[in-house]
Amino acid sequence: MTQPPTEPLPLRTQLTRFIITGGLSAVVDYGLLVLGMALGLGHSPAKALSWVAGTVTAYAINSRWTFKAEPSTKRLAAVAALYLATFVLQVGTFSLIYDPLDAAWGRAAAQFVGFVIAQGVATTVNFIVQRTVIFKTA
Repeated sequence: MTQPPTEPLPLRTQLTRFIITGGLSAVVDYGLLVLGMALGLGHSPAKALSWVAGTVTAYAINSRWTFKAEPSTKRLAAVAALYLATFVLQVGTFSLIYDPLDAAWGRAAAQFVGFVIAQGVATTVNFIVQRTVIFKTA
């Protein structure tokens, strides 16, 4: 039996939950980025793999907790398309800024600052599109 739709959460609650989820996902992402590079992966492949793990973590939590969405093939396809776009955006941003940051401040700072900038850009786009298009609340 299908449950009746629940009232959408207020913007502030959604944003708070999105940020908490993003923080957890960022720990997964950043940890795997540093680990991948420590194991010898180049910065772009390491970032690509870490991003995928962080994104899967974020989707699993956000879809149910932040946006209170029921499973939907259409929504899953839309999120997959959005994640592909934000993948290109995030990995591209990181790849573009990593070398200049590395030359200026060294590897550890380049990893951290590059990560924060790329994450910030992608997260902003991701929240706006999820809230206004994919999980639109009327």
